[in-house]
Amino acid sequence: MKQVVHVVDDDESFLRSMSRLLQAAGYEVCTYGSADDFIARFDGETPGCVLTDLQMPGRSGLELQDMVAKSANPLPVVFITGRGDIPTSVRAMRGGAEDFLTKRSPKAALMEAVARAIERDADDRASRGQRREALARLGTLSQREREVLAGVIRGQLNKQIAKRLGMAERTVKFHRTASTRKLGVSSAAQLAILVRDAGLTTEDLDGGK
Repeated sequence: MKQVVHVVDDDESFLRSMSRLLQAAGYEVCTYGSADDFIARFDGETPGCVLTDLQMPGRSGLELQDMVAKSANPLPVVFITGRGDIPTSVRAMRGGAEDFLTKRSPKAALMEAVARAIERDADDRASRGQRREALARLGTLSQREREVLAGVIRGQLNKQIAKRLGMAERTVKFHRTASTRKLGVSSAAQLAILVRDAGLTTEDLDGGK
């Protein structure tokens, strides 16, 4: 899928020049005259990044950044402005901006920032996909299976897990075998990686039992 660079600026001449520059580099480009226009048309499913001005009529670039960051598939943001200052640039970078440039910056610097943002978006999407897959696999487990596997990850023996959960050791073995078969893992190390990929902890699995 082709990456889209979303250019947001109230200066029509700037939109045209940026569109030509980015299209020449092989990117698909969508332009917007305001942050409100972008937000109304934003589709987070399409990979890419946002190149936005800072001060615009209506919502500012920083407000746009905040709204994009709260979406299900946030795009990296590159700021390019004619009126930047240090406090604003610091706030933008703390908010996760890929870069903060002025409109007098060399074109090479701009293209490098866009390339980094596109690469970061691809990495972020891969991570989110991996997390969704891991969560879906763990979601097939019963609560008892999750509790048993939490003990396995902690390095506990079957008899220790049985004592902690108040069940027979053979029941622990049954749940352990059934759950690892469901998940398609064969070791505690693989299980730990799966739980990590899901963004969970052993406490999330068993409620800290």
